[in-house]
Amino acid sequence: MLATASPLTAAYARLGEVCPGLSVTVMEDPAHPLPVGDGWVTADGLAAGGAQLDSFLAWDDAQVLRDYGQRARPDVIASFGLHRYAWPACLLITVPWFLHRRVPRLPAAHVAYHRTEGRMTVRPGTFACLPDDPAAGLPEAVVVADEEALRAEVRAAVAEHLEPVLGGFGPRMRRRGRALWGMATDEIVEGLWYLASLFGEGEERRAMRELELLLPGTTRPYAGSAAFRELAGPDGAPLATRDRVSCCMFYTLRPEDTCATCPRTCDSDRVAKLTAAVAA
Repeated sequence: MLATASPLTAAYARLGEVCPGLSVTVMEDPAHPLPVGDGWVTADGLAAGGAQLDSFLAWDDAQVLRDYGQRARPDVIASFGLHRYAWPACLLITVPWFLHRRVPRLPAAHVAYHRTEGRMTVRPGTFACLPDDPAAGLPEAVVVADEEALRAEVRAAVAEHLEPVLGGFGPRMRRRGRALWGMATDEIVEGLWYLASLFGEGEERRAMRELELLLPGTTRPYAGSAAFRELAGPDGAPLATRDRVSCCMFYTLRPEDTCATCPRTCDSDRVAKLTAAVAA
């Protein structure tokens, strides 16, 4: 059950409503340990680069062999694994910000993930909010002056959580520095962009505007920007796309099947993919 007392409860409940494959439990007791074993990994366990990361990536290795009938390179497996962790991990921070203007601090030691069941358990500490937030008087609230200060809190909170995780995955991915933070940029943008499209009318466009302000391309350690742009569909209707900073490496398995935001996908192919998605 979600903890009703947490200022994050409503945001995570809404996340679970629109994305049933992902549920978030907020721990009420800060002294209670995170779940371990039986499919659970912790973010700091992945960051350590040892047994938990080995087990985590073994799942990706087996999935690729099962679904595509071939093995992927170890660096490709590590890239898949990082994406499959970082995508939901970023939502833990961006969804409360987007829905309620609350930004939780979730260090790597405060998050556990059960990937096969789509469950995350978090032990939040402080959260940033605006002065007019009804939760601003809570002991764990850190009140900031305005929207730009709150965006800075989002960037800092995601970086605090992901930096050690990137350090664990990086050597196995054969990527460093800008390439890793480019992946982080993409996970922030594409996760919230997708979720917002499920939140209701107008929310996708609002998310695009918010993400452009959050990641304008000049905010270290992130690499690149939200990079949204429009293409014209066959009937002239606008189709939203973006240019990813990084590549997920799926082309190494299916060179002909890249995503609509992949830097390897030309605009004509993007239009075809986006048009097919709209029709579906």
